Amino acid sequence: MSFTDELDPVATSLWDAIVDHPMVARLGEGTLDEAPFRYWVRQDYVYLVEYSRVFALGAVKAPDLTRLGTFADLLESTVNTEMDLHREYAATFGITEAALEATEPSPTTRAYTDFLVRTAAVGTFGDLVAALLPCMWGFNATAKRLDERGRPDHEGYAAWIDMYAGEEFTELTEWCLALMDDVAADASARERDRYRDLFVLSGRYEYRFWDAAWREETWEVAV
Repeated sequence: MSFTDELDPVATSLWDAIVDHPMVARLGEGTLDEAPFRYWVRQDYVYLVEYSRVFALGAVKAPDLTRLGTFADLLESTVNTEMDLHREYAATFGITEAALEATEPSPTTRAYTDFLVRTAAVGTFGDLVAALLPCMWGFNATAKRLDERGRPDHEGYAAWIDMYAGEEFTELTEWCLALMDDVAADASARERDRYRDLFVLSGRYEYRFWDAAWREETWEVAV
């Protein structure tokens, strides 16, 4: 059994919770109010900036030239292509580029991205992959589940499902799953336990990222 097969029951529990969250469920139905989704889009822009730093650190820590090149390609495509696509997508919800750039990270976004970058910076290459995996696997699994329920009438929400359930993102997810299995195959039992713990923590942050948008989370103490 591969390492990601061992993770699958844990992952399924995480994806179940995400798909059942009212924000995600209503996104899939096309009934979600746009206010929390606009919040999500803005926070996701902040997330993508830090996500790019994780790819950069992946290239630094890659154990071979092939993996270094893959992470370098992911960094380049995220910074120079996906960020532009995100700006275009945000514009369909009336969010300007200036508004995106001015977005302050929510408490959850700050905690999640700090966790990812810190893990990538001070952990091993395997730690980085384990922390990175839930974002790809979770989005792909969530979008596919929503797609199976039927395409929503809301064009913006349907576009989100199409993007993350689509062939290109599915291939990226499968690459990350295979990379996790390759790294874990040569790992000790202690390292595999650590990878599992990092995966679970990152998956829980994925849930909280949706929940924070649903609540339009702010800091309790204003200054």
